[in-house]
Amino acid sequence: MSEQIAKRMRNISPFYVMELLQKARVLESQGRDIVHMEIGEPDFATPDAVLRASIGILQRGQIKYTPAAGLPDLRDKIAHYYRRQYSVDVDPQRIFITPGASGAFLLALGVSLNPGDEVLMTDPCYPCNSNFVNFLDGVAKLIPVAAGCNYQLNAQLLEQHWGNRTRAALITSPANPTGSVIAAGDLRQCIELLRSRGGLLYSDEIYHGLVHGGQAASALQFSDQVFVINSFSKYFAMTGWRIGWLIAPENYCDAVQRLAQNIFISTPSLSQYAALEAFSEENLEELENRAAEFARRGEFLYRELRRLGFGIARKPEGAFYIYADCSKFTGDSYQFALDLLQQEGVAVTPGKDFGNNDPHRHIRFAYTTAMERLTEGVRRLERFIAG
Repeated sequence: MSEQIAKRMRNISPFYVMELLQKARVLESQGRDIVHMEIGEPDFATPDAVLRASIGILQRGQIKYTPAAGLPDLRDKIAHYYRRQYSVDVDPQRIFITPGASGAFLLALGVSLNPGDEVLMTDPCYPCNSNFVNFLDGVAKLIPVAAGCNYQLNAQLLEQHWGNRTRAALITSPANPTGSVIAAGDLRQCIELLRSRGGLLYSDEIYHGLVHGGQAASALQFSDQVFVINSFSKYFAMTGWRIGWLIAPENYCDAVQRLAQNIFISTPSLSQYAALEAFSEENLEELENRAAEFARRGEFLYRELRRLGFGIARKPEGAFYIYADCSKFTGDSYQFALDLLQQEGVAVTPGKDFGNNDPHRHIRFAYTTAMERLTEGVRRLERFIAG
């Protein structure tokens, strides 16, 4: 039977954090108290303003297909958001509403990547991104990054690793798992290098809004010939609604439209109508308060992990992750994560989920749980490493 599975699946790696999550859920079902520091999902509920809007839509019962590109009003609101946040004008016709950022990635890669094309990306990186490339018979070329380049690509690295089959680069900022943010000047230089090489940029901006003490630059501030992927999941706290968006270069829009029509018809209409309220002043004020709370949690966890002896070469600047060197305590971060879960009820993500760049030395901690739970998690972690 295994011979009947498509060959492309040989290059699709598992997502190990889901295995940890499953084990954590089993322990919880047995009555164990688990501190969840493994999942990249905000613990905050969907904001009240969004919920109220969605209830109204449900009561009217108009849950129908929408245009494949999404509700025109929602595309307009996103265009307005870019004018407000980044001072850039985006034609709403270039904005496509998608089933999460995953749908946006599949559209962007599907219309621009041919079999064998290489996409340069960081190592460590979010595993699904490289798996999307592999699924489309492209080649995800992982470039080891470290504190010296702030765990981000730059023009020098792109030049160094560019090959005959290289088609594009993927930049994620703020980044998962490192929380790093690419400097605006570095992002501009990467775009200029890609333009000179005839290459494309996929800019993963799903953690925008969650930058501690500043704002991340959007690739659209430097070029309209880029693919920008964003989502309502992280900053907007709408993970289960499965809604994101893609901004595509104008010359790709017809292809994106045709592909969207065929692979998912339309993004769920309830999610789209709910997302209209995500840009209200009431909601944006609430989201900014939540972002400030994430920053407070990140500062606490960064300080505590360093106190316990974990190595953190660069202080994370955004998202809600800390990628810490645990080699002082173990040579196998995966086993460390399993033992920590079993013995102390603390769930974290091992480095093997994020690439080949010393994964056995690293653990990703997510501060997507309340401060009192983080405090309890640190207390248990300290007891665990003390033996």
